[in-house]
Amino acid sequence: MKKVIVFDVAGTLIKRCRSVKSLRIDKIENEISTLDTMDTLPNSALVVLQTDTKTCLMNANKDMRLYDFLKKYNVNIDISYSISKLTEAEIIECLKEDNTLLKEFQEVALDLISKNKSIEICSGSAFVFDGLKNKITHIIAAGGKVFPNVQYVIETLKKRGIQSFIASGDRVKSLHELGRIIDIPDENIFTTANTKRKQSIIKQLKNENYKVMMVGNGPNDILAFKEADISVLSLEQKDHVTDELKNNVKHIINHIDEVLDIGF
Repeated sequence: MKKVIVFDVAGTLIKRCRSVKSLRIDKIENEISTLDTMDTLPNSALVVLQTDTKTCLMNANKDMRLYDFLKKYNVNIDISYSISKLTEAEIIECLKEDNTLLKEFQEVALDLISKNKSIEICSGSAFVFDGLKNKITHIIAAGGKVFPNVQYVIETLKKRGIQSFIASGDRVKSLHELGRIIDIPDENIFTTANTKRKQSIIKQLKNENYKVMMVGNGPNDILAFKEADISVLSLEQKDHVTDELKNNVKHIINHIDEVLDIGF
């Protein structure tokens, strides 16, 4: 049987760094977990801006509303993670009445850059949208650096006849940039894949007669873990991981190269 491994990105293939600003308290809190915060909001979504932060967002008028920026520069949005039934179209409609300015996004991006001098991949900018209050609650800028041995892992898997895929909720262009760095072809990259999309990707590959291993690090991978033939939780990012997540995987690793030791 043909074999494939599907990798999450942030916290799995790259050491993630991020800056997160809570608009409620007007403060940047880099230690908080975006996904854990969202789990306390019953109708929220993590929304990714599909544009390059450095070349587009940072050069735009800081006093422009986010909605006006999206329309002027034809910037698309995608829901990366959600515990609600919100859609991109519904969020765009709500943003018409939202007064969040670009300077908030620019401030968070500058904070990320100032505190992380070795960013290799710029994942980009995002926000958390509260569908009950119809407003943005948090703004995020994220990036990262490829974990040691990732390229060695991909190369070794290829020599073993095992294909590697990427399925991630990160910005599209950043995922393809990562693919070029670690030698995963564009056709093996599933872009802006949310929790349910990751599950459907695993199911699709299994229907194509692949044996599938899923490697991830967070709650947005849990449905894919359950669907995969072999599930692997990576702790290399050293984030807090719930017992529920640990109980839904077959293997737990501390470094990405440990996937090579798992019977597959």
